[in-house]
Amino acid sequence: MHSMTRNAHLIPELKVLDYNTSLAFYTKLAGFIILYDRPENDFAMLEKDGARLMIEGLSDKSRCWVVGQLERPLGRGMHLQIAVRDIQSLYQHFTSAGYPIFFAIEEKWYRVEDKEIGHKQFLVQDPDGYLLRFFEEIGVRPFSK
Repeated sequence: MHSMTRNAHLIPELKVLDYNTSLAFYTKLAGFIILYDRPENDFAMLEKDGARLMIEGLSDKSRCWVVGQLERPLGRGMHLQIAVRDIQSLYQHFTSAGYPIFFAIEEKWYRVEDKEIGHKQFLVQDPDGYLLRFFEEIGVRPFSK
């Protein structure tokens, strides 16, 4: 297995309608880096703070395993939760750029057995409508009913 993927157990591949627009969103706005790409195939492997995803353009340059009609918003019924190191700076980057926020930044606590895990989080849609929930873990506390 290639060293770029051996530590990742799940890497979603998002089909995108415009490869260059999506690549700019993920790299310039969301702060992902390109681990490797194949522009001749409209493909890139991206990484941010340990989270990885692939984008591939829906073009005659790529292999498209499409199981149904694709129209915006893509990825309906699913969102990607992405852990980041500095949620506040990322949120500020999106808002300063005037990018539409789907769900404003919030602090939310989730019960996990007898504890609660705190997240600071917000949601945006990428140019194709994929819903991204960026979060930073802010602590653990005992669960109280």
